[in-house]
Amino acid sequence: MNDWTIIKILAWTESYFKDHSIDSPRLTAQMLLAHSLGIKRLDLYLQHDRPLQKNELSDFKALIRRRIQNEPAAYIIGEKGFFESDFKVASEVLIPRPDTETIVEEALNVLNACQGNLKPKTVLELGTGSGAIIVSLAKAAPDHLYFASDISVMALSIAKKNAEKIAPKIINEKIHFFAGDWFSSLKEIPQFDLIVSNPPYIPTRDIQNLQPEIRQFEPSIALDGGRDGLACLRSILDGAHRYLVPGGIILLEMGFDQKESVQNISKQYLQYQSIEFIRDLARHIRVVLIKKSID
Repeated sequence: MNDWTIIKILAWTESYFKDHSIDSPRLTAQMLLAHSLGIKRLDLYLQHDRPLQKNELSDFKALIRRRIQNEPAAYIIGEKGFFESDFKVASEVLIPRPDTETIVEEALNVLNACQGNLKPKTVLELGTGSGAIIVSLAKAAPDHLYFASDISVMALSIAKKNAEKIAPKIINEKIHFFAGDWFSSLKEIPQFDLIVSNPPYIPTRDIQNLQPEIRQFEPSIALDGGRDGLACLRSILDGAHRYLVPGGIILLEMGFDQKESVQNISKQYLQYQSIEFIRDLARHIRVVLIKKSID
């Protein structure tokens, strides 16, 4: 007789994860078991005394082994919650972080400030990954036009699937995806009112010191910002003014310790008239807002 009920296996898994220093052991156990059984987390407690069948126990143990080997829970489950939606994720894309919601909120502030203007604004995201930023913006502010690029064709495929799932009514008319390395696929015409990006900004030497969940499983192309972590930020700032309309805005996620460096880079371009740094909920500097001059 199998005495592994849902409540017993959750308690055992939480303890096992604690012993292996897994973050949020209880929540992780709940997420993996709910995913394995194909039910909601709430149902785990509504059915707490339900015994697991042999195949269910075997399937769940396989997920436990994957997590113990440092594979992120988001990749195991295949999705991650971000800005009120659940996004499909896989090893080809960076897992969306709560910190990145700061750039979405600031972009919405910019778009909302333009509500009196009847003309839709044109928004470009560089390096869209899972599409978390651009799809969240399109869902929250559907009256504007959105474009998103990525150098990875696999990432673009995931982003499109997320758009089709989360914003199905506007995907064909308002969100346009294309492949390219930063601005390489675009004509040099001032056409965007807002450019957003969460580029790689971790110095190459620091990659080896990241958590194994990140270092071993997340795509290095989305993490590695070159020798000083600023290579991609430099490329974007070097090109953005050529594609922004006068008075257009750039919003970039950055490292909490990169304020002075980003400020110095932006000052090299006379085309940018102002720069502002924005903190996330943890009070770390997370986003830089740069405005192109009107002249």
